[in-house]
Amino acid sequence: MALHFTEQELASRREKVVAELQSQGLAALLVFRQESMYYLTGYDTTGYSQFQCLYLGADGRLILLTRSADLRQARLTSVIEDIRIWVDGAHSNPGQDLALILQEQGCQGKHLGVELEAWCLTGRRWEFVRAALDGLSTYQDASDLVSRLRLVKSDAELAYVRRAAALADDALAAAQRLATPGRPEQEVLAGMQSAVFLGGGDYPASRFIIGSGENALMVRNFTGYNTIGENDQLQLEFGGTYRHYHSCLMRTILTGEPDPRQVQMHSAAAEALQACKAACRPGATFGDIFSAHADALEGAGFGEHRLNACGYSLGALYPPTWMDWPMIYADNPVVVEPNMVIFMHMILLDWERRLAMALGDTVVVTPDGCETLTKMGTALTVN
Repeated sequence: MALHFTEQELASRREKVVAELQSQGLAALLVFRQESMYYLTGYDTTGYSQFQCLYLGADGRLILLTRSADLRQARLTSVIEDIRIWVDGAHSNPGQDLALILQEQGCQGKHLGVELEAWCLTGRRWEFVRAALDGLSTYQDASDLVSRLRLVKSDAELAYVRRAAALADDALAAAQRLATPGRPEQEVLAGMQSAVFLGGGDYPASRFIIGSGENALMVRNFTGYNTIGENDQLQLEFGGTYRHYHSCLMRTILTGEPDPRQVQMHSAAAEALQACKAACRPGATFGDIFSAHADALEGAGFGEHRLNACGYSLGALYPPTWMDWPMIYADNPVVVEPNMVIFMHMILLDWERRLAMALGDTVVVTPDGCETLTKMGTALTVN
């Protein structure tokens, strides 16, 4: 099997979920998030674009319901032994197959947990599941059960995160070298992504963000690319990925003669990032980190140009996004704990002047603070 963790570590994770199921009086958890399946069993696939469900009973029983295309994938990448196949067809209803599994496992009249927050559980597919549960079992939303356990990383996970951070640094070095006037943005992207792949990394769960000129204010991936100008701004949000674990960075690279206002924006972003890192310590909340971000940018006179969130947790993620739960926003009560991995981004967008500036780092929470993973520093790059 192509496992990226020991069977003992995977079993320990499942034991924690089982203990939680028992404490909540849940007979089983219906797992729909690919991240949860990978975390609990090692199962690694892109097949989550179609219907699949992992049954984890309060007795530890595992059953995967998936398609024939993923049968061998599950055998080769996971510890799951019981794999059931629903058959593709014009009128296929995998909910009926799921109902048979629940009946077989004695779930009649029992209360179940369901991961409702999952990309593959579309509205139509949820109707299949809800019909399967109707009259058979009651249920509750248990979307955060595994997600909360995934927040605190093991030593093995942190080793992958650190490898991802080194790959992100390689991508940044490529961008700093290539982001010059007259260079097509695609060449910068190609150099960054190449650095990750050549370093042994994986596809990221999110698309890299790149944009020059006014497009730098979009801070989103979009199609259509420009050529970097003589006095320009290039917005970059990207990450290194290893075994699906991410470490992200955000930088704005300038060319030519920098606008003094933009230099001030960089200074403010750097101060805000440092304030967030100082606030990121065990016992603080994600809301405390946001307050540090907001207070610093307000104090520097750029409060009107900031966003309403400034980061999020990172881990092993699959497309469409590397944004994990929880996010950093005002008054978020989630408590910071050691071995959490958090991406903090300070984004300033001045639409009237058409100026953008962003600075973001990934940190690992330590027993008394946090550790910045990048070795590249936060100095402003001007080419």
